[in-house]
Amino acid sequence: MIRNSFGERGALLVVILVFGAALFTMLVGYTNYAVNQFRLQQYQVDREQAREIAEAGINYYKWYLAHNPDDVMHGTGVPGPYVIPYEDPELGAIGEFSLDITSTEYCGSISSIEITSVGSTYSNPSNQRTVYARYARPTVAEYAYIINSNVWAGSDRTIIGPYHSNGGVRMDGTNNSTVTSGQSTWNCTSTFGCIPSQSNADGVIGSGPNDDLWTFPSTPINFTGLTVDLVAMKDRAENQGGVYIPPSSGYGYRMIFEADGDIEVREVDDTYSYDAYNSADGWHTERNIIDDDSFYASYTLDPNCPLIFVEDNVWLEGEVPMRVSLAAADVASASVDPTLVLNDNLTYTSSSSGLLAIAEEDVLIGVDVPEDMTVEGIFVAQNGRFGRNHYERSGLPQTCARMGWSFWYGWSCIEWFEPFRYDVFKDSLTINGTIVSNGRVGTQWVNGGVQTSGFSNRYNTYDRELVANPPPLAPNTSDDYQFIEWREE
Repeated sequence: MIRNSFGERGALLVVILVFGAALFTMLVGYTNYAVNQFRLQQYQVDREQAREIAEAGINYYKWYLAHNPDDVMHGTGVPGPYVIPYEDPELGAIGEFSLDITSTEYCGSISSIEITSVGSTYSNPSNQRTVYARYARPTVAEYAYIINSNVWAGSDRTIIGPYHSNGGVRMDGTNNSTVTSGQSTWNCTSTFGCIPSQSNADGVIGSGPNDDLWTFPSTPINFTGLTVDLVAMKDRAENQGGVYIPPSSGYGYRMIFEADGDIEVREVDDTYSYDAYNSADGWHTERNIIDDDSFYASYTLDPNCPLIFVEDNVWLEGEVPMRVSLAAADVASASVDPTLVLNDNLTYTSSSSGLLAIAEEDVLIGVDVPEDMTVEGIFVAQNGRFGRNHYERSGLPQTCARMGWSFWYGWSCIEWFEPFRYDVFKDSLTINGTIVSNGRVGTQWVNGGVQTSGFSNRYNTYDRELVANPPPLAPNTSDDYQFIEWREE
């Protein structure tokens, strides 16, 4: 038989071509896959490097601010962005970051600095990553309490937020955050509930349930460093767009925050005189109940400088519609230290509200206040104390309700009206914010385990919103800028 060799060779050629085409297709597909994987991997590498370069830009400017505080122009005197090469220790310059720096200012003073850093590599400039960070000096808003004295938190207390005293602490209340004392030991006497006295009590003692959060001795907070420069505040109020109110012709001013943004100011023409007690002054005459006031002025605050400086005593109440700071101080006279009285509820209208209220002497809760009182803000008693004094019914103001005649005394009062008889005791006090007090804090008075005056229940919560966005000129706890917000955009 004669074989058809040409046909066999043709069939074999077809098989070879088919398998060759298939192999080639597989090889091309594998090559493309490998190339794409390499490109994807390189893209991811470049992307991660771009992010790291952007973060390096944030860290660089944090370092720059530590050496050049408040400089938002990188030493150039002109706005950014500022493009700076990124040097790898081994490879040299592999990319760059572009910095855009802005700041939030009140009354000519920087409150926070915002940094936007865009990073990229030279090998792939279009593959950019953007990181945003906000830096600010930490303020007292991070604490529920900062006290420069020994203190006792009673068992009715619920405290949310860090609680610090440079003195000793007796903590019988419930705390959900740290309780720190600047003392290793202290003298806990009967006025702090220690019977008998303990001359070498631990820095923090008490029956509170969360003693695992107690720390002593901790680093004391420099209270002198926390005090606000009242002279500078007065200057900014007078010359930077704030509100300055001079000494009154009476007892001070009643200030009412209104939800629409205005502040009504009334001059206090007359006050009641009555008896009050606290540990520092003993029994003394107090005049914190307003008997008569008259309209003084109405102000609309400038958002660029929402600052009020009052050179007299202040009674404060109302609804705070924005972030605002107020100081009651007399910087011209060393012998006059105004007090701030929380006269009624003091609340915020929104999450963008915030209040800093400073008194050169005391910040006191008034007598004729709501049964369940709420105050919001950062309250600073610079040289005095935050609290509510001890009152007795017999020592509060009385007026004659009915006159009568007798042979021995003639016309005299035979029936007295006691308008404030029910103000010795109040039910609850809720504080949302921060208390900074040079002296001992107290809003409840107890004798022999029995409440004799003040609020029966007290709740304290530090305001997380004010930690990131404090009111203007809030006292700093450190001069160093710290990271308070970070995100990738």
